[in-house]
Amino acid sequence: MLFTGDIEPRLYEYMGGIIRELGSICMEINGMPDHVHIILRDSKAVDDVKLIKELKGSTSRWVNENLDPPGRFLWQAGYGWFSVGPTDLESAQSYVRKQKEHHEKITLQDEFRKFLDQYQVKYDERYVWD
Repeated sequence: MLFTGDIEPRLYEYMGGIIRELGSICMEINGMPDHVHIILRDSKAVDDVKLIKELKGSTSRWVNENLDPPGRFLWQAGYGWFSVGPTDLESAQSYVRKQKEHHEKITLQDEFRKFLDQYQVKYDERYVWD
């Protein structure tokens, strides 16, 4: 299922609510029809893995119950999680707000590989995409 049109703001609003329920602060959210970028200040009470698990599980249920997707909707198994320091926060938020323009120039896959290479994260291409 691709997130377009009026689905996109509804999904982002729902995701923001889940993030708040988990004690985190959603600072920016935007994406493309096939992926979402979120900047959040994470909770000290909920670890990153649990936050992502809850966010993906809750939104999958919500999409399937409320948006009538063609077939059962599930997020991919993996995700990327990057830290942003206070001095880079505005730049990161601008990046998220401009997703549609940004991805006219570079695909998510190429950009993700670039981040992994830039920060010297070892990865096996067979396990990055599903």
